[in-house]
Amino acid sequence: MKAEILIIGGGVIGLASAQSLLLSGYRVTLIERGTVGQEASWAGGGILSPLCPWDYREAVTRLALRSMDLFGDAAAMLHAATGIDPEYQRSGMLLLQPFRQEVAEQWCAQHQLALIQVNLSDHLPAQHGRQFQGKGLLLPDIAQVRNPRLLQALSEHVRMLGGVIMEHHEMNKFELAGDRIKGLQTARGKLVADAYVIAAGAWSKSLLGEYALGVDIRPIKGQILLFKFDVPPFREILLKENLYFIPRRDGHVLVGSTLEDVGFDKSATLDARENLMRRVSEIFPEWGDRVPVKHWAGFRPGSPNNIPTIGRHPHLINLFINSGHFRYGVTMSLASAELLRNEIKGGSQPLPVEEYRWH
Repeated sequence: MKAEILIIGGGVIGLASAQSLLLSGYRVTLIERGTVGQEASWAGGGILSPLCPWDYREAVTRLALRSMDLFGDAAAMLHAATGIDPEYQRSGMLLLQPFRQEVAEQWCAQHQLALIQVNLSDHLPAQHGRQFQGKGLLLPDIAQVRNPRLLQALSEHVRMLGGVIMEHHEMNKFELAGDRIKGLQTARGKLVADAYVIAAGAWSKSLLGEYALGVDIRPIKGQILLFKFDVPPFREILLKENLYFIPRRDGHVLVGSTLEDVGFDKSATLDARENLMRRVSEIFPEWGDRVPVKHWAGFRPGSPNNIPTIGRHPHLINLFINSGHFRYGVTMSLASAELLRNEIKGGSQPLPVEEYRWH
């Protein structure tokens, strides 16, 4: 019988890790201090790509591209297995000026990612007599998922595979014996496993305490507005600099997001709402009087250069981490789970992993 793995953290990274390990024959228990899938994973937009991948280090895009390649089949499998549709769709992503066209074209050619120059008037419908003019850059293969439904499908599949999910189980501290963890004290008692995985997002460093070593993860708040239309106002994800619009099938449009280094302050603020609305109105003046149906905030697990930490602790042989994905936890989730599983198994990796190691 394979080992028992205890995962601390019930966001998309913890759930994807649990699913991957269960499919490889491991026994898995996942604990979550609140309700599964209700923090950063729920709050994000679900764009399955770094916003402009050419702006990021290769360690980010390498992991993201691997995961993006896996998502179509994985989403279809989840839908078939659970009956819950993650709403995976290759909607494409359309970049509005300004953008670095030459850099984008070179990067996309090197990484075999399709990029097309298009007329904006062909992709954005005229509104109130105003026609969009000029050129845009279209990444036609970029996909999206609906985060809450992806999380529902993942948690259901973990349970179907025999995984145990324990909500409202807050971690207190590890119990050590030499270079191994022998148990985990929680607010509801002691849990014992063969190996332990920290996948607690923005809370990972504080949970590790003195065992964090070089892990540099901190909460970065992001705020998003949600609008509702009778029908989707456009098909593609729109991106203008760091402002994105994500159209859902049912007419909802997510608009975000902010980047705020304010600790664990989760309040949705009037300043952020007004700033986002001002930027929205610059692109779509006719939205100026439209009232968002919802406004929320979440904590990304911020890390240097958006590079997550995935792998074994340098000194504790049965402690692992899968955290620090910053803005791209959903995007990187499947490949990160794959790397973690291979690290635990001692198997070969599908891509270079040195930059993700726990130093």
